[in-house]
Formats: sequence, structure tokens, C-alpha cells
Amino acid sequence: MGKTRKRFVIALIVFVAALLLAQLFQVEKTNPPVRADISLDPAVKPLLQKACYDCHSNETVWPWYSKVAPVSWLLADDVRGGRGHLNFSEWGNYAGDERSRKLKDIEEEIRLGEMPPWYYSLMHRNSRLSPSERDQIAAWTKK
Repeated sequence: MGKTRKRFVIALIVFVAALLLAQLFQVEKTNPPVRADISLDPAVKPLLQKACYDCHSNETVWPWYSKVAPVSWLLADDVRGGRGHLNFSEWGNYAGDERSRKLKDIEEEIRLGEMPPWYYSLMHRNSRLSPSERDQIAAWTKK
């Protein structure tokens, strides 16, 4: 066996061992109860559910790969951050001025195409919003 091949095999073994070891460090992936869900226009709710709810609600659908570290760590962190920024399941607990700010943020991020993030839409094709769907959400934020 050549030196290069031997190094490759050792590197592969170390990589696989690290991946297996990473599985011992699972993160919490929970869905707390929905306490104060947002009441929405029936035309807008499905749009937000398909594009936003996995990260911005307590109704996250955890895919199979959310059980595999280190991907699980990234997903859990995204959901934790998303819920911290905006949680539709806690909407009723936000004060009026906070709701207004969040609606403004939603409208801006939807119009700029920043939400849902490209990497989320890459794995979840059904989360992609058409221009007319973006317009519907933006119009809802102005009501």
C-alpha cells in the first residue's frame, strides 16, 4: 500500500470515528406547546406554515437528518434562533409595539427574499415562495 493511500485510509477512519463520536452529543429538539398562536387570514396561514413555521413556531417538523450530528446541531441552533427572533406560536404574548416591529421585519425580509433562507429552501423545496405569495404576505403585514 502506497503512502498516499495509507494516509487516505487513516484520514477516512478518523473522519468516520469523529462522526460516530459526534452522535453521542445530541441536542434537544422539542416543540413546546403553542400558547398564543397568531390568528391569520386563511389565505396567508398556509404560506407562513410552509415557509416559516419550521423555524418560527413551536410546530417544527424535525426531518430525519435532524437526528444526525453535526447537522442536528445546526438545525437546532437555527430553530432556537428563529424562535427567539419571531415565534408565531407566541404571537399573542407580544406587546402591540413589538408586534408592529415584527410585522415590519417580516414584510422587509419577505420583500428582500431573505426569508426563507436559501439553504432552507434548498432542502425544503415546498418552502419557496412565488412573487405573488410574497406579495400576499407583505400585504398581510400592512393590515
